[in-house]
Amino acid sequence: MEIELKLLVNSQGAEVLRLHPLLTKYATSKPHQQRMTDTYFDTPDLHIRRCDAGLRVRRVANSWIQTFKSGGSVTGGLHTRHEWESPVTGPLPDLAALRDLVDSPWNKMLRSSTFENHLLPIFTVRVTRSAWQLYLPQGDHIECVLDQGFIQLGNKKVPVREIELELKSGEPTHLFDFALALQQDIPMQIGNLSKADRGYALFAPQPPVAVKATPLKLTKHMTIEQAFQAIAVNCMAQIQSNEAGVVQQDAAENQESLHQMRVGLRRLRCAIGLFKDLLHLPEDLQEELNWLTAQLGPARDWDVLAGVTLPSVAEALLVDEPLLSGLKLAARRKAGEMHEAASAAVGSSRYTRLILCFTRWVQSGGWRDTLSPQDQNHLTERVRKFARKVLWHAQRRLLQRGKKLHGADPISRHRVRIAAKKSRYATEFFESLSSSKRVWPYVAALSALQDELGWLNDAAVADRLLKELQNEQSDLEGIASFTRGYLAARIKNGDLKIRKRWKKFVLMKLPC
Repeated sequence: MEIELKLLVNSQGAEVLRLHPLLTKYATSKPHQQRMTDTYFDTPDLHIRRCDAGLRVRRVANSWIQTFKSGGSVTGGLHTRHEWESPVTGPLPDLAALRDLVDSPWNKMLRSSTFENHLLPIFTVRVTRSAWQLYLPQGDHIECVLDQGFIQLGNKKVPVREIELELKSGEPTHLFDFALALQQDIPMQIGNLSKADRGYALFAPQPPVAVKATPLKLTKHMTIEQAFQAIAVNCMAQIQSNEAGVVQQDAAENQESLHQMRVGLRRLRCAIGLFKDLLHLPEDLQEELNWLTAQLGPARDWDVLAGVTLPSVAEALLVDEPLLSGLKLAARRKAGEMHEAASAAVGSSRYTRLILCFTRWVQSGGWRDTLSPQDQNHLTERVRKFARKVLWHAQRRLLQRGKKLHGADPISRHRVRIAAKKSRYATEFFESLSSSKRVWPYVAALSALQDELGWLNDAAVADRLLKELQNEQSDLEGIASFTRGYLAARIKNGDLKIRKRWKKFVLMKLPC
């Protein structure tokens, strides 16, 4: 099993790394340098890629070695993969040698004669590698690698400039400690994509796409601690999968990627809240999560005003588009400014540090440092009983807040909406522990209630943003005042739909 932490740097950062005192302090010798050429092989229909695997032949000087990688995971830049290697006599793979090494289910694929006869080179990676063998005070052996070069497919090229910290022996969390020490002096970003990922992206280019939460599978045999780790990793995956879309400049995709990153962040904060009696998040990490939330929120608010709220006003009132075009243009301009700020935040060293620190906390079970032996024992209990308790408390909080929903002010409605959202996230986290026939109707009722309350919240936020536009642009005062008045009336008359959604929800039984 290969375990490595991948970090991306610029040319200046690469030079700083070469002279960094930590390498001088812990390296057993000068860096070993070599030029490497990797050729990746696959079938014309990318069968290996579709099986979540990779096959390459590497040339170093006059030696050749083939590598087959498969499965594994990526969390916070930490790549964990199965890896098999064997020497070969030339630039082509030797599948017969691999068959004796590779485990199922990939062994069956390698034994297919159809597969073997259709292999062809797909792309090439050429890098100059500098490698340091590091021995840390804790006894860990880490290979620190700096790769600089490019990935090539035909006339297409993309640069490679990355640090890989591979754990040869020791604790994986110490990779994060070492990376965080380097990050104090070297601007870097987390590398969630392997060289193979980037090479295949050249073969079939696609723009970044917004990524929703993937299904979460918990089992009744999991402990409370294991369940939290699985939930946190799932939320972090959604956050990080949308990084590229937030940083890039395509306006339409940027909006949805930012929205999904924000959803992932809200789910993560909800999970931390659900487990807070057993798992204490350090204050510095809480502050950093609050910071990221504040960076993403304004852009989403302006996106909703320009793309949802104002168009719904125009449709409902049959207002001519030109009458609202000035407002939409101003709102879109504001959204653009906020997106630039969000993009800068996600591309910053502060964001990188947040992801590294939080991933380290989750991987290492950092909460145990402040727990009593009794509380640590609670973490080893089965999760199912804990899940029932959590869902019951979430439902009770929502029912209590919803008692005064009729005629409630915006702040009270917002509190009900947040309670509904947290209850839904909690149900989705633990849904694999219950029957889907009970979970889905419950989640559907929660979602319907949340959507209706969400629209009213959007209208309340729109009032604040429109007032801001009025103060900044006097020519928008008339149409902005008119729109605010209409939205205020919609908010006042929104009770009927909410009551219907609420009545349907209170009849639902807790799915556990």
